[in-house]
Amino acid sequence: MDFACIKDCSQCCVEREYYPSKRYGKIGVLILPEEKENIELLAKKFGLEITILPRIGISNETSDKPTQIIAYQMMGKEKNGNTCPFLDTETTDRSPHGGFPCKIYQSRPLACKAYPVIESNPIMLDSKCKFCQEYGSTDKNLNSELESLVKIKNAMNTDSTVIWRFATGIGEDSDKENIELGWFRE
Repeated sequence: MDFACIKDCSQCCVEREYYPSKRYGKIGVLILPEEKENIELLAKKFGLEITILPRIGISNETSDKPTQIIAYQMMGKEKNGNTCPFLDTETTDRSPHGGFPCKIYQSRPLACKAYPVIESNPIMLDSKCKFCQEYGSTDKNLNSELESLVKIKNAMNTDSTVIWRFATGIGEDSDKENIELGWFRE
C-alpha cells in the first residue's frame, strides 16, 4: 500500500512527545543549522512568533556546554510545546487530505519531509502515525521521505567525542517537576 496522510489528520504537526524521557521535556521539530535562518525568515514573513531551541550539541572536551550545535528544534506554539506555529489551525481551508494546511509546506524542514520514516535501514515508520496504526506498514511511496532522513543522518555524523542533548523545560503542567532545562552530556 502506498503511504498517504489519513483523511483530516494533522496529528504529526500537533502532538509533541517527551524524548528521550520526561526529564528532557517535549521535543520540537528538528531543524538543521542550515535550515534555521530560512525558518526564522518564514516566520517573520507570516508574522509568527516561533521558539527555536538547541537540540543536539557536540564538543571534543568534557566541559559545561557544547562547542557546536548540530541540530536545533522548533517548539510548538502552545505552552505545553504542542502545535507547530506554521500549522494554520484558524483557516477554513484544508490540505489535500483534509487536515489543517501548512503555511510553509513547500519549504518545510527536512524532518517534516522525512515523516513518518524514523529509520532507513531497515525502514521503520513512526507507530504514532495514524496511517501506520491503521495499515501497519508500507513499502511504497516513501522515496522522498527516505531521502530526507538520509540527509538528516548525514548532517548528524560527527567525530566529536562528547554529544550533548538540550532539555527544553517544556511539557504538560502536571509533569513540570520532572522536566529539566539546559544541556546534558549523553
